[in-house]
Amino acid sequence: MFFVPFLTFPLWMVKWLIWVIEAAVLITLRELELHRVVVSKAYAPGNLDFRSADFRQATPLQVDATAELVGPEIRVRGHLGTRVETSCDRCLGQVEIPVDRDFDLFYRPMKSIAREEEVEVPDDELEIGFYSGDGIQLADVVTEQVILAMPMKVVCRPDCLGLCPTCMADRNRVACNCAAPEKESPFASLKGE
Repeated sequence: MFFVPFLTFPLWMVKWLIWVIEAAVLITLRELELHRVVVSKAYAPGNLDFRSADFRQATPLQVDATAELVGPEIRVRGHLGTRVETSCDRCLGQVEIPVDRDFDLFYRPMKSIAREEEVEVPDDELEIGFYSGDGIQLADVVTEQVILAMPMKVVCRPDCLGLCPTCMADRNRVACNCAAPEKESPFASLKGE
C-alpha cells in the first residue's frame, strides 16, 4: 500500500508547510565561503509576512539579488519590484503604490556584538544589519525593504480633500453642507477668552 504522509495532517498544517517551503531561501555563510549566491525569486501575494503592516501585497514580488562575502560581512544587493495596496490617510480610499527599489546591504553575525553590557554603535556602522544562526533569510531582507519603501503618509492624490470631520463624507466624491468646524485657539485660555 502506498502511504502519503500529508494525508494524516490537517489541511491548515499542510498549507502552512507549503508556505514555509515556498518562502524559504536561506543564504548561508557556508555556501558564501564557496561562491557568491545569485537568487531570482517571485513571492506571490500572501507569502511574505509584513509584520502587521497597514498594507497588503497586490502583485507578485520579484526579487533579483546577489550575496557575497566581503571580509567578515555578508553583502546582499539587488532589486525588487511589486505593487502594494493601502488606504489613503485622508479619505481612506484604496491606493495602489508601486515599489521598485534597489538595495545594497551589509550584515554581520549577531555574535560579533552580543555582549551583556550596552554597546554604542559608531556612526559608520549604522547601515549594517545583523543576523543570527547560519545565515540570512531572503524573505526577511525583502520584507524589510518593502516596509522601508512605504511612504510615511499615504495620499491618493496631492489634492485629496479627505473626510468631512462632521459627517465623515468623502469630500472628493460628495460636497457636504456641513459648517466648517470652529478652530479653537490653543492660546484662548491665556487671552482670557
